[in-house]
Amino acid sequence: MNSIASLLHQETGPLTRDLLLRAGGFGLGQVPERLAPDATTTMVCGYCSTGCGLNVHLKNGEAVSLTPSTDYPVNLGMACPKGWEALSVLNAADRATTPLLRNSSGRLAPVDWPTALSTFVSRFRDIQHRHGPESVAFLSTGQMVTEEMALLGSLAKFGMGMLHGDGNTRQCMATAAVAYKQSFGFDAPPYTYADFEESDTIVLVGSNLCIAHPIMWERVMRNRHKPNIIVVDPRRTETAMNAGLHLPAFPKSDLALFYGVARELIARCWIDRAYLERHTAGFDAFATFVDAFTIDRVCAETGLSPAAIDEFTRLIYEGRRVSFWWTMGVNQSHQGVRTAQALINLALMTGNIGRPGTGANSITGQCNAMGSRLFSNTTNLLGGRDFTDAEQRREVATVLQIDESRIPRQPSWAYHEILEGILRGSIHGLWVVCTNTSHSWINQTFARDVLGRLDFLVVQDMYASTETVAQAHLLLPAAGWGEKDGTFINSERRVGVVKKVRRAPGQALADFAIFRLIADAWGCGDLFKNWTSPAAAFEFIKQLSRGLPCDMTGIRDYQHLDQSGGIQWPYPEGTSSAETQRRLFEDGRFYFDEGRARFLFEAPRPLPEPTNAQYPLLLLTGRGSASQWHTQTRTAKSAVLRKLYPHSLHVEVNPQDANDLGIKPHERVVVESRRGALHAYAFFTTAVPVGQVFLPMHDAQTNLLTDAVFDPYSKQPAYKACAVRVLKVALGT
Repeated sequence: MNSIASLLHQETGPLTRDLLLRAGGFGLGQVPERLAPDATTTMVCGYCSTGCGLNVHLKNGEAVSLTPSTDYPVNLGMACPKGWEALSVLNAADRATTPLLRNSSGRLAPVDWPTALSTFVSRFRDIQHRHGPESVAFLSTGQMVTEEMALLGSLAKFGMGMLHGDGNTRQCMATAAVAYKQSFGFDAPPYTYADFEESDTIVLVGSNLCIAHPIMWERVMRNRHKPNIIVVDPRRTETAMNAGLHLPAFPKSDLALFYGVARELIARCWIDRAYLERHTAGFDAFATFVDAFTIDRVCAETGLSPAAIDEFTRLIYEGRRVSFWWTMGVNQSHQGVRTAQALINLALMTGNIGRPGTGANSITGQCNAMGSRLFSNTTNLLGGRDFTDAEQRREVATVLQIDESRIPRQPSWAYHEILEGILRGSIHGLWVVCTNTSHSWINQTFARDVLGRLDFLVVQDMYASTETVAQAHLLLPAAGWGEKDGTFINSERRVGVVKKVRRAPGQALADFAIFRLIADAWGCGDLFKNWTSPAAAFEFIKQLSRGLPCDMTGIRDYQHLDQSGGIQWPYPEGTSSAETQRRLFEDGRFYFDEGRARFLFEAPRPLPEPTNAQYPLLLLTGRGSASQWHTQTRTAKSAVLRKLYPHSLHVEVNPQDANDLGIKPHERVVVESRRGALHAYAFFTTAVPVGQVFLPMHDAQTNLLTDAVFDPYSKQPAYKACAVRVLKVALGT
């Protein structure tokens, strides 16, 4: 019996067979019946956190092209190159179309789904039998739909007995989530994209908005107030080139800069005393702390001039609507949480929060990182709850109709702690879903070595060619964006719909369907008998949000989201507002019992790996092109996108450093750190300061160099600054 017939006729119960039929991964159907064969439908893009609306055009029931939606409240008719090419990358020749199992000769060979499922269960159960239930873990993603994240986390922790599971959101947004929780009482980005158009002063920190989030930059360009744009970034990025004030602070000295600016605002009485007294706690202690950050000290630590710091301070004071924005340049730092909170402190002390054009605003990375932060059930319990809180465990158990004893009473290890657990021999089996650890994790050589020590590595992905798949014992082929239903939550907290507009190739299945099959095969399918579809799972997510800051109980269903152009949380039951843009904290109340935001601060710490005579240059990493995305497992599949960025790896070097090293333009060089080395072509530019070099994060080699250092609170990796040297390539190599 072939694999299709085997799956449909095996004794797994009618629910599983029905699920497979509706999944459509075996060519058993195309787009859902609710979409006409030649319809045009709007759905949220599956790349970055902007969450643009794309009109997908169908012909004979198959998605054939797309255009940006003109009335979707996020992008207003705009799309970046990645969005335009979102469909083309689904047709890649290296799509995973059948399960693959590593055979006795060491090769990944095709198997049918029953074999894949039975192998998954038997190998993981054997590991748990020999080493305990906590010896198996999972690594998830910010790129699946929220319903799949919630089901994965629930299956792994409540059904399979896993304790440890984290997501690749740890690599991009953990710092912002922790900073908001500690300062506001909940992970709550307060803004709406309309604030880009309402600000008269826009402060961008470690954010190359032009390249990383081009549609957000378009929103800035629509601002009729001709805002003062201030960019804090060591490198003169495309965004910095368009700013009125660029502050090229020495890498990771921005914490001292913001403390110094706070001191100046206080000394000049340029703060909102009334707001501070009514809505915040801890300001007096903060004012005492920052008194030590004199102009002389800040100039010495940042390399900035007194005049530049004075202008920065003055622009904040003179702005009536000042917004502070940050992304990976802050988050990926050894002291990222306190740096984010330094920006939050500036917004609070000047009363720039809760009003149009204001806010302390974290720009998210992945398309559904916000959904992952709240509902992935990784290091936080569902809905942003705490695993250690008995009442919150009972709430989750009641909603999901499960025994409360199934819910772990302690949080998971973070991503790097899971990898360290493998190294120590505590974790022997790992399930990697929709992420590419062997490429993206910091200090790549270490990561690959660690994964190679596992007894059993399962990778669930839409492509069979990733670096992590190359190390896997079992590959489960998954559907991608546009091949399944669900929701994403974008940077501004907007819940938007993702739709199935084409069928997945071969035997690939939606992740939701794979999780349901695994639940049945594991023997815990009854726990998830009501999770019959993503739409049914969304009802659980709504109920899990009830009474929380992220309350979404007023959202009726997917159709409601579709008709509304997405809906921002909170949107509790009974909400009738038709507003498409809503911000938090308009009433000045925050999510602590006392209703006050908290000032948090800490002495800056030096760079973990400073330069020296052997490694005299500081490596910066970041977005290389608006046409590249993460590890390029998708964008590299597009011939159009490949034409929009360099074919070979280039390292940006200041001409003065190049002259000292005797390097010529476009000469092939070696970039080396204490952990590894790579070859690149030298690109001379004064955009990079003397003593620093820049590499794009997307290249497969870049993380051979990066240093595995982590923020102590968010446990997010510090990708952005480590010591390297650049060498001429020896003849004959």
